[in-house]
Amino acid sequence: MSMMPARVKYRKQQRGNRAGTATRGNRVAYGEYGLLSLERCWLDTKQIEAARVAISRHMKKRGKMWIRVFPDKPITKKPLEVRMGTGKGAVETWVAVVKPATILFEVDGIPEALARESMRLAAAKLPMRTRFISRHRLG
Repeated sequence: MSMMPARVKYRKQQRGNRAGTATRGNRVAYGEYGLLSLERCWLDTKQIEAARVAISRHMKKRGKMWIRVFPDKPITKKPLEVRMGTGKGAVETWVAVVKPATILFEVDGIPEALARESMRLAAAKLPMRTRFISRHRLG
């Protein structure tokens, strides 16, 4: 099952504003190494899952991983070939709103070379440019 909130106050949401850089979730907080976003986007549940699988497969069973983004925004879509009007479509998927400087994933307990390669594989699954960073120095 893909990531989504257990329950929400409102079933449908407006698109919102993605301007600006992240003021929260923009520091390596849990692990030693992190993957930092350089662009803004909506991260889909499938993209987060694909990146998570890429990291955990490459790390094998060593170290620990944290996912710092959660898809809590519902995205609606109307069926194909439906006329305009008659309200907003049904919820199709859930996305995480990502701004530049958001930390997406963190890892710890593995050597830097392994962490760097794991994050590189994850970044290939994501729709934006990213940067590998360390807790103590920018990568």
